[in-house]
Amino acid sequence: MPQTKDHKAAPKGDIKQQTPDWAEGLVRFLDDGIRVPFTDFRFGFDALLGLLPVAGDAATGLTAAAILGLALKQGVPTIILLRMVGNIAVDTLLGMIPVVGDAFDLFYKSNRRNLDLIERFRDEDAEAGAADYAIVGVGFLLAVAMVALPFALFYVLGHAIVRAFGG
Repeated sequence: MPQTKDHKAAPKGDIKQQTPDWAEGLVRFLDDGIRVPFTDFRFGFDALLGLLPVAGDAATGLTAAAILGLALKQGVPTIILLRMVGNIAVDTLLGMIPVVGDAFDLFYKSNRRNLDLIERFRDEDAEAGAADYAIVGVGFLLAVAMVALPFALFYVLGHAIVRAFGG
């Protein structure tokens, strides 16, 4: 049985689902595992990986998909799944902007936000329905877009450069 970390007290004596250590560790690594000395400011390797084309977006996309899957498994309410997908969309869209997106990654930690939402709003009595799966599907598509869009942009830019200079 994997080790877990309980971030929320169990109501009325019920045993509440716990956040798996893998999820907390992954989010900490990517979003807030490094503290700037003499400050409370934290950032993660996502901001550093973002400086390398494709790698940061791929890591964040895979993490976003894993965290969404965890939310679905733990019965997070539909409206919270929508908020999580919104966080992924903001990270995807603003993260695509060169330089600005890299700076944005230092401050907007969508994976931490989403894990915090799971911890605050999971409800083990809720069952996932078709709408929940559809919402999570949209989130997975956004996560895939985070990985695929940089490749597509490099491809389009490469062809434009070849046409402009190579004939």
